[in-house]
Amino acid sequence: MKNKSYRIHHKRPPQKTGDYQSIEETLKKLKKAEPPWSDYRERSLKIHGLICAKCGREFDENTRHLLTVHHKGGNHLNNPPDGSNWENLCVYCHDDEHTRELLGKYLSEGKE
Repeated sequence: MKNKSYRIHHKRPPQKTGDYQSIEETLKKLKKAEPPWSDYRERSLKIHGLICAKCGREFDENTRHLLTVHHKGGNHLNNPPDGSNWENLCVYCHDDEHTRELLGKYLSEGKE
């Protein structure tokens, strides 16, 4: 006798009609659910201004996208309201900051 495989059919619960949210309402709820530290970039730009803390280059509304926020302590979750863990760096200085850290670690490992 051949083995027959049997499937168990589960009934789906009936779909409710009329309680679907619009995409706009869903997006509003998702945006409200953002963690409180998610707006640290805008807060840092307001506190420290549109200037790179390393090279001193000034930015305006058209070039502000080139300005990033560096967490001085290295912890991206440490976002105090006074901005003490942030410094605004242009993308070039920010890249340089992290590259130097990696280079330093690499060089110090070779000496051991």
